[in-house]
Amino acid sequence: MAKEIRFGAFVREINSQHKYLSYNHVTADPLYDENGIEIPYRAKPIKLRSIDAFRLIKPYVSVRLMDQLRAVIPLALYLMLFQLVVLRSQVTDASIISAGLVAVILGLMFFMEGLRVGLMPFGEALGTSLPTRARLPVVLVIAFLLGIGVTFAEPAIGALKAAGAIVKVESAPYLYTLLNDWSEVLVLCVGIGVGAAAVIGTLRFLYDWSLKPLIYLTLTPTIALTLYISANPELSKMLGLAWDCGAVTTGPVTVPLILSLGIGIAAAAGKGGNGMSGFGIVTLASLFPILAVMGLAIYVHSITTPEEIIAAANGAITNVALPTSWQEQTPWTEIITGLRAIVPLVLFLLLVLRFVLKEKLQQPGNITYGIALSVIGMIIFNIGLTYGLSKLGAQSGGLVPAAFANISTVESSPLYGLAAGLIIAVGFAGGAMPALVQRLAEKSMSTSPGIVLASPPAPSPFPWYCLWGWASATPSTRLKGLAYFPWPQLGPSFQF
Repeated sequence: MAKEIRFGAFVREINSQHKYLSYNHVTADPLYDENGIEIPYRAKPIKLRSIDAFRLIKPYVSVRLMDQLRAVIPLALYLMLFQLVVLRSQVTDASIISAGLVAVILGLMFFMEGLRVGLMPFGEALGTSLPTRARLPVVLVIAFLLGIGVTFAEPAIGALKAAGAIVKVESAPYLYTLLNDWSEVLVLCVGIGVGAAAVIGTLRFLYDWSLKPLIYLTLTPTIALTLYISANPELSKMLGLAWDCGAVTTGPVTVPLILSLGIGIAAAAGKGGNGMSGFGIVTLASLFPILAVMGLAIYVHSITTPEEIIAAANGAITNVALPTSWQEQTPWTEIITGLRAIVPLVLFLLLVLRFVLKEKLQQPGNITYGIALSVIGMIIFNIGLTYGLSKLGAQSGGLVPAAFANISTVESSPLYGLAAGLIIAVGFAGGAMPALVQRLAEKSMSTSPGIVLASPPAPSPFPWYCLWGWASATPSTRLKGLAYFPWPQLGPSFQF
C-alpha cells in the first residue's frame, strides 16, 4: 500500500546507513621507479563467479535472443499447427526440424550482433568519408562493388539457394535450373542489380534528381517484362522467384550499409539537412534485381528447352550414388558458404578503407569480434536453414494441395471439397506471409527462412501479376496455377 512521506525524511533515511570512504583507501599505494617516476597502476583482472558472469550476460543475450524468437517461432508454430490440424499429417523428422529451428534462431542472433558491432562501422566510414576523399568515378565503382558484396552477404541468399534443392524439375524446369545450375549467376545478377541501384542512387544524391521519375522508369520495364514472361507457361513459373530476389535486397546487410552510404553521400553533397535525404535508394535496390533476374530467365529460355533441363536433371539423379567431395557435405557446405558471404565483403571494405580513404581501422578488436560473430552466425543459420525451416516448409507446402487435389502421398486426399480446399490453400499463404513479414519488417530483416513461403516487405507482384495470370488462363490452368503459388517448388505431383 502506498505511503506518503516528506522529502526531507526520505533524504535523511537513505543517508542514515551510508559510509563514506576516501578513494585512497580503495586503491593501491603508488609505486615509483629508480628515477622517481610513478609507475602506472595496473589493476588485477576481475575474478567473477559463474553466477555473477551469468547475471551480467543475461540481460545482453536475452534481448537479442527474444528478437529472433519473436521472428521465427510464430511462423514455425503456424506451419506445424496447420499441418497437424488442417492437413491432418504428422511432422516427420520433428527432432531434426526442432534442432534446425534452434540453429536458425542462434545463427540470426549472432549474425545480427556481429553486423552491428563489426560491419556497420565500415558503412558509416564509407558513407561519411568516401565522397570527400575520392573522385566521382571511384565513388561509383565502389558503390557498385559494394552492392554486389552486400548481396552475397545476405542471409536470405542462403534460403534462396536452399530452395533449389527441393524444386521438382518436372513441375518448373526453368525455376529448377535457375536455383541449381545457374544459382551463382542468379545471385550475381541480383548483386549487379543492387550495385546498379547504388550507382544511380549516388548520382541522384549528387545531382539532386527526383526519385519519382527513376521509380517510373524502373517500374515500367519491370511490369512489361512480367507481363511478357507471364504469357509463357513454363517461364512464368519463375516470376515469383524474380520478385522474391528483389525482396532479398531489403535485408539486414544491404539496408544498413546502402542507407548509410546514401545518407553520407547526401550529407557530403550538402543535401543532408533533411533526415530523409538518403532514403529511396533501397526502393531502387529492390526493383533492379527483379529486372536482372527476369533478364537472366529470358536468356536461359533462349539457350535451352524444358526437355533439355529435365533430361540433364534426371541424368544427375542417376549419378547421385557417386561419392561427393567434402565441400559438398554438411557442415562444410554451410561453413564455406558463410565464409564466402562475409570474408570477401570485409576484405573489400578493408581495402577501400586503407587505400582509398587512407584511414586506419578504428577499434580493430571490436570489429574483429563482430566479423567473427557474423561468420559464425551465418554458418549456424545456414545449417539451421537446411535442417529446420526449409525441411518444415517443404513438408507443409507440399501437403497444401492435398486440401483440394488428389495426391498419391496423402491418404484420403482431397481432404476437403474443391471450394473449401482452395479457401484453405489461399488462407495458408495469407497466414504464413504476415506472420513473418510483420516481425521482419520491424527489424528491416528479410532473412525470411521460409523464403518459399513468405515474401519480405518489398515490392510484391502478388496483387496484380497473380490476377493477370488468373484472368489469362484456362479454368484448369487456374487451379493448377493456384497450387503452384506460393509453393511451386514444394508440392509433390498431384492430379485433379
